[in-house]
Amino acid sequence: MPAPSPSLTTPLCRQLGVDVPLIQAPIGSAVSPELVAAVSDAGGLGMLALTWTPAEDIGPAIDRVRELTGRPFGANLVLDFPVADKLDACLERGVPVISTFWGDPATCTARIHAAGALHLHAAGSPEEARQAADGGVDAVVAQGWEAGGHVRGLTATLPLVPAVVDAVAPLPVIAAGGIADGRGLAAVLTLGAQAAWMGTRFLAATEARTHDNYRRRIIDAQTDEALYTRCFDGGWPNAPHRSLRNSTLTSWQAAGSPLSTRPGEGDVVAVDAEGAPSLRYEDAVPLPGMTGDVDSMALYAGQSAGLVHEILPAATIVARTVAEAKRAWQRSF
Repeated sequence: MPAPSPSLTTPLCRQLGVDVPLIQAPIGSAVSPELVAAVSDAGGLGMLALTWTPAEDIGPAIDRVRELTGRPFGANLVLDFPVADKLDACLERGVPVISTFWGDPATCTARIHAAGALHLHAAGSPEEARQAADGGVDAVVAQGWEAGGHVRGLTATLPLVPAVVDAVAPLPVIAAGGIADGRGLAAVLTLGAQAAWMGTRFLAATEARTHDNYRRRIIDAQTDEALYTRCFDGGWPNAPHRSLRNSTLTSWQAAGSPLSTRPGEGDVVAVDAEGAPSLRYEDAVPLPGMTGDVDSMALYAGQSAGLVHEILPAATIVARTVAEAKRAWQRSF
């Protein structure tokens, strides 16, 4: 695979129209247009998460990003859900990059390309990556088991990335899972990836829509506190994920990790600013304005939470990550 230049620019960077090989993962409802724009303005690729956004709200979200930046950005859709109308809304607004997850990308690649956009798809194994490549995607995201949020495969990032690089060459590969600083970025570039996909680190960005309690838990977390589980499956069954240990997860495990008749199931644990309830075991994360026992909600985070120690503006996160990666790259070669 082509090595990055001293500036860390890779062929995929040039294809995406970005300056640095860093992509902000679609961190669900914690994403804000401000976060996406800040990452893109800093030279990376910001990514909206739109699977659970009503179709009528997608246009305004995209327009808001465009008000804030003239740089490329992307939108993510989970193909395990009906998203055809949402994909149409993204393509009608001219979103230049569409990323997909958890389904067959071949069902939408032609539509994405017909609109002039690039298609990225996340995979958890070399076999799934090869299927995505055969379906015509422009790049594959190799998601390692360390990743936060919903996790597709069972292989760690270190062995997965080179296996996927070999499986889909010469298609570009983006590495995801366990990357929260420049050392991780340099490492995955060495493994043959052409960019890193970071989510947990951006949960602690100033612009992210994360509740203060959620940010504090990430900053205080150790690597072994981010557990691979099926606990928070309300709204997305049969989708394993990685979340920080909390009271809900602890009591569920003590009960034998049942998938039905779970301790406290149906309890309202928090409400948002409009009074809408959040139930125990839902796949919702704590957002600003929520009150109640927000610490018992899903606290999605990867094992890289142990590397996150402060809340910073997204632009600072990008700049520091890239600068550290350059230093690590120079030391290695």
